[in-house]
Amino acid sequence: MKILVCISNVPDTTTKITFTDNNTQFNTAGVQFILNPYDEIALARAVELAEGGKGTVTVINVGEVNTEPTIRKALAIGADDAVRINAKPHDAYFVAYQIAEYAKANAFDLILTGRESIDYNGAKVAGMIGEFLDIPSVSIIKKLDIDGTSATVEREIEGGKEVITIPFPFVAGTAEGVAEWKIPNMRGIMSARTKPLNVIEPKEIKTLSEIISFETPAPRGAVKLVPADDAAKLIDLLHNEARVF
Repeated sequence: MKILVCISNVPDTTTKITFTDNNTQFNTAGVQFILNPYDEIALARAVELAEGGKGTVTVINVGEVNTEPTIRKALAIGADDAVRINAKPHDAYFVAYQIAEYAKANAFDLILTGRESIDYNGAKVAGMIGEFLDIPSVSIIKKLDIDGTSATVEREIEGGKEVITIPFPFVAGTAEGVAEWKIPNMRGIMSARTKPLNVIEPKEIKTLSEIISFETPAPRGAVKLVPADDAAKLIDLLHNEARVF
């Protein structure tokens, strides 16, 4: 089984977010970047599925050279090789197209992504890859088991769980529960230095979106205390300030 795991290079959640160039560019100065946690779950499950010679795991990232430390971490966790598509990830459409083009040429049985990246939280890439490849895609799965030429996935829906059987190949966006995070051991870290990391150029594609500006959330206002016996004032504040109707 050939498994492709899509990984993102994202800011650590403790990072203080600022912008430059009139709020049109994310300021990367002093920012610690990490492997997207949801992608790390997908990778952990892929490594489990491939253990014992049952398959191979390739990780793929759309990013510039600064993402290579994150890719090497993925190799240390257990991926066999890696691909970096040498481009700035403009948007989900661009990323999904580049990954799909690579997958078309390499015939993977299973493509895994995280449910979303923790910087943009779009949850779009898995579905777009499936559409580009004209194969099934399913999100957001909490369980993944393989049985011969098909897989059984489980996801939560309102009021219960949904269990789906899917033939290969397919794309799945994974969430917590699919696997436990794996911590790279010393052997994995050392072997990651020599595992193949193939850098390829992106395919041409029309740009369909543009970032006009970024905004940080408005600061929280001061807490207002309302006497317990002054319901009228509380209602007025809820209507006119909190805009609750």
